[in-house]
Amino acid sequence: MQRLGIVHTVSQLAPTFAELAGELLPGVELAVIADELLLKRTVCDGAIDVVTRTRLHGHVAALAEFGVDAVLVTCSSVGGVADEIALRTAIPVVRVDRPMAERAITLGQRIGVLATLPTTLAPTTELVGTAARGAGRDVEVVSRLCDGAFAALERGERQRHDEIIAEELDRLAGEVDVVVLAQASMARIAAARAGGGTPVLSSPRLAMEHLANVRAAC
Repeated sequence: MQRLGIVHTVSQLAPTFAELAGELLPGVELAVIADELLLKRTVCDGAIDVVTRTRLHGHVAALAEFGVDAVLVTCSSVGGVADEIALRTAIPVVRVDRPMAERAITLGQRIGVLATLPTTLAPTTELVGTAARGAGRDVEVVSRLCDGAFAALERGERQRHDEIIAEELDRLAGEVDVVVLAQASMARIAAARAGGGTPVLSSPRLAMEHLANVRAAC
């Protein structure tokens, strides 16, 4: 792997993934596309529309034409479209939450999914179920929405955003074997809870570790 394409729908996540790439994929050139309209349209409509689907297809096609060896789509809300694209593209196209879901099903039977947006909660919950069925595992998925967290973040109240997530996470962790944080933007919450207790998974590092394994296998 010489070049990795990354599609962000939240431009503020770019430094997080760049740092992980430097650690886990040394020497790999990043080609980054940030298109916040993909997420904004999905949140506004409550679902992925034709324009969003077409734009994401176009971004991946442009990266493939540029010569990347794989593409990572870092937005869980459009993960289903990333899966569609992967079936039609010669290079690997990875949705950011898939490695996390695949790890989660190995850690317990009751799996909690936490998100700040309904448009992310539903796809990640579905993905966990799909991953379990594919692996022949019987799991129960408990999904929770962190009501008010996304609105706080949009107001610039990052601390309040984190507090709402942490409060809901504490409640959910007592009911399940493992918790997955559905959005890459929630990764710092998992980092803050490092230690014992219920495992809490976030997607950025697991996705980049997956790509590192893909690179090693080539």
